[in-house]
Amino acid sequence: MALAAQAQAPAAPSSPAKKELVAKIVQLQQPGIEALARSLVEQPAAQMMQGAQLALRTRVAADKREATATAINGDLKKYMDESVPLARDRALKLAPSTIGAVLEEKMTEDELKQVVAIMESPAFAKYQRLQPELQQALTLKLVAETRPLIEPKIKALDATVGKRLGLEAPAAAPAPAAASGARRPASN
Repeated sequence: MALAAQAQAPAAPSSPAKKELVAKIVQLQQPGIEALARSLVEQPAAQMMQGAQLALRTRVAADKREATATAINGDLKKYMDESVPLARDRALKLAPSTIGAVLEEKMTEDELKQVVAIMESPAFAKYQRLQPELQQALTLKLVAETRPLIEPKIKALDATVGKRLGLEAPAAAPAPAAASGARRPASN
């Protein structure tokens, strides 16, 4: 019983120096926090757009596809323009009470000083700036090397799901990769 009471007792208040270090780390993390908020907004929109693209190809008359796609893109832009700032502002507001609270609880003042030193170092800043290039290099190589292995599995899964749903494979729409090398039927 004494252990339970001890475990629930509030931690000793942090020193002003520790609170300042936590605030500094949260501030240094701002770009990552903003990226997380943007990602949370983009994810459902991306999923919705995948469904919309399929519906455009299968349910919208060919002569109306371009106008419908333009309207949908406008809707998507409006959603992003409204939602990203809301999520970003809320994430930045929540960061001190969430990220900051965990840092205050789990890290010592000395550890926080070390983290700030690392995050403020020129080498770390350069490394962070290289992240998009590093990710792109890996992504390009990964896609190139795994596409031949993964594409047949995706096609098989698509066919299996289509069969389970009672859908026929669209014979008139060749796969994008096959479209460029497909032979044209002889005209009479």
